[in-house]
Amino acid sequence: MSAPPVVAVVGPTATGKTALAVALAHRLGGEVVNADSMQLYRGMDIGTAKPDLAERDGVPHHLLDLWHVRDAASVAEYRDLARAEIDRLRAAGTVPLLVGGSGLYIRAVVDELDFPGTDAAVRARLEEELASVGASALHERLAGLDPAAAAAVLPSNGRRIVRALEVIELTGGPFRAQLPEPRPHYPSVVVGLDREAAELDERVAARVDRMWAAGFVDEVAALADDGLREGPTASRALGYAQVLAQLDGELTPDEARERTVSTTRRFVRRQRSWFRRDATVTWFEAARPDLVDAVSEVITARTIDP
Repeated sequence: MSAPPVVAVVGPTATGKTALAVALAHRLGGEVVNADSMQLYRGMDIGTAKPDLAERDGVPHHLLDLWHVRDAASVAEYRDLARAEIDRLRAAGTVPLLVGGSGLYIRAVVDELDFPGTDAAVRARLEEELASVGASALHERLAGLDPAAAAAVLPSNGRRIVRALEVIELTGGPFRAQLPEPRPHYPSVVVGLDREAAELDERVAARVDRMWAAGFVDEVAALADDGLREGPTASRALGYAQVLAQLDGELTPDEARERTVSTTRRFVRRQRSWFRRDATVTWFEAARPDLVDAVSEVITARTIDP
């Protein structure tokens, strides 16, 4: 019998991907491989909705809590770690469930992507510009050079903006052109979860309320003491950036909370736009009562040996 395929569960934040993945793991005999870029960071638990032991419901979860908050995220490093876990699971006949809302991380694992190189001098110059003029100004430049790339990157994410500008300068082409049409690395089934926009807006607000009630501000304060502000990736995470601004006196507590809601809602729309461009995704309405049965049927139908 051939090794099982990779089942990727994708979609915007707050759609219910974790709950579906755990149910599928029980149904199919699988284990979860995290593909949420911020859940890779140790201590970033409340703000990333990292599943606790109760939510995991006995299902092993891999690739959580790998990096220190001072570490810069690396898609290439993540890809290598994720593929090692997936190869091990498939060899044992276990279904790998690759779960998260970080579209580039998903594609880096299941497809063959060639990551453009880097140039230390170009990177240093752009990082100096970032420090002097700020992320918003560089984002405006990116929008003029590559509108599609700018739409996929938060205006506050200086590191991603710098990387996009670096690739454009080095290759002479648009950043998103460096992501070719998918060439599969694994046999895979990609399942997308979505909800009505108004419902997602409500779920985002409810999630932020739960974060604050669970002690999110204290979590950010503890991480700040451990170097969060020096982290080029973690410090810009949704919610964390806003609470850091609160702790630094730049925002009131109410403003930090409100901006976390509004920024997350904008991010959800960018996630939907990213995933909807992927023709390999089979979409499901997350609120349907027979969701687990329906998704399981699709997975089974596509994985029966010919």
